[in-house]
Amino acid sequence: MENSSQPLNESKLQHFPIAFFAMVMGCTGLALAWQKAIQVLGTPTWVAHALLILSGMLFLIISGTYLLKSMRFKPVVAAEFNHPLKLSFFPAISISLLLLSTATLSLHKQLSEILWFSGSLLHLTFTLYALGQWLHHPKYKIAHTTPAWFIPVVGNILVPIAGVEHGYTEVSWFFFSIGLVYWVILKTLIFNRLFFHDPLPEKLLPTLFILIAPPAVGFISYTKLNGELDNFARLLFYSALFLVLMLFSQFKRFSGIRFYLSWWAYSFPLAVTFPPNLTP
Repeated sequence: MENSSQPLNESKLQHFPIAFFAMVMGCTGLALAWQKAIQVLGTPTWVAHALLILSGMLFLIISGTYLLKSMRFKPVVAAEFNHPLKLSFFPAISISLLLLSTATLSLHKQLSEILWFSGSLLHLTFTLYALGQWLHHPKYKIAHTTPAWFIPVVGNILVPIAGVEHGYTEVSWFFFSIGLVYWVILKTLIFNRLFFHDPLPEKLLPTLFILIAPPAVGFISYTKLNGELDNFARLLFYSALFLVLMLFSQFKRFSGIRFYLSWWAYSFPLAVTFPPNLTP
């Protein structure tokens, strides 16, 4: 019995997708939204704590499983790392660390700082690698351009949320600048693909919700860095809100999609648009 089940188990491990880290992003984003709800709505703290514990457990389980895969199936992992679409999901590892850093900030500042350092350094490494791949490799086609391309580069915009609290203001401005500038560039490329080329296949349609994340997270990061709510912050928040309305206006189209792993793309972008206080 053990011998017959071994190939099946090995097959499952071999095909364990890097995109599973999107689950950690979604759960941690939800935990952060509930942490904010404690302040704004007076919700019970145990919900936010339970979601944070779940997020941490997911990160450990998925990381451990993928590490095991990388040890047993190195060529498979190498192929994923060089795949035009799958490459964009590797930085979800560092983004998960950054989100966990933010979520643990009020509970354990030292742990939060360790997670922040690890996530920031790892994400910068992924950013440099992804940009190098895009610049110098001829394998990329217009069909490979999806909103998931935001993850490697625009993900830098997350760093200031915890970075400012830990006292690394200039470093946070550095990462924020990368995320903001390349958000504009990549958004133009992605909209060019969506407007003038073949539409996204059904299984990638949920990734359109990733469009919400850069301005929504950018709003949070910018207000952390700037220390106050100004008109540029409003511009970021309302542009995110418009994208939410635009995508919800196509509810019928999205509701007819079969279940794919890409459904996790709904979770994190919507969690970070939790309504802030926009009054002076």
